[in-house]
Amino acid sequence: MKKLESSLKNMLLVLTVVTALSVALLAYVNELTREPIANANAKALNEALKSVVPPFTNNPVAECDTIFSEKDGKKIVDFIVYPAKDGDKIVGTAVESKSLGFGGELKVLVGFDAEGKIYNYSLLAHSETPGLGSKAADWFKEGGKGSIKGMDPGAKPLSVSKDGGEVDAITASTITSRAFLKAVNAAYEAYKGKGATNATSGATYVEHTDSVSAN
Repeated sequence: MKKLESSLKNMLLVLTVVTALSVALLAYVNELTREPIANANAKALNEALKSVVPPFTNNPVAECDTIFSEKDGKKIVDFIVYPAKDGDKIVGTAVESKSLGFGGELKVLVGFDAEGKIYNYSLLAHSETPGLGSKAADWFKEGGKGSIKGMDPGAKPLSVSKDGGEVDAITASTITSRAFLKAVNAAYEAYKGKGATNATSGATYVEHTDSVSAN
């Protein structure tokens, strides 16, 4: 009996040591990769910004505004607005917006020119079906079948032709197309300073971010 108890204690001791070492190793790896991952994300965002708005000379990431709403006591990011400037002149604005698609959340960076017309967009993240809903990455760009280049959501919210709109939906992916255009329309509302109309619930407020940088 004593031998059994001794073996059990040894096993528990070994498991405790192994667990402690594993936790320490994971923490070390996480700390080691945190900065490279953050830098990579910042670089990817900066490249996306360059593609969705006219050429700029400022750092839109460092001057961005984040529009929050509050639900159940928690802050929820609704939009992030990035101003693109040439000197002191605003040449465009990019807005990070999101909507629920067929497979999950769509996150889109929509760029507007100085007149509020759509300049370009970048699909930052999605969970749509490969080969179908995933076509949203290019379908609505200039030259694509559903191009939204130059459209003005302020004159009329964008919608697919099936709903009486002027945008051709992705073949066999109407739900994704509707979700994408919903995100674009919401981005325009945020761009025009109407983010409160799209908040999940509760009060909406803006927080200026000046501590973020992009490489």
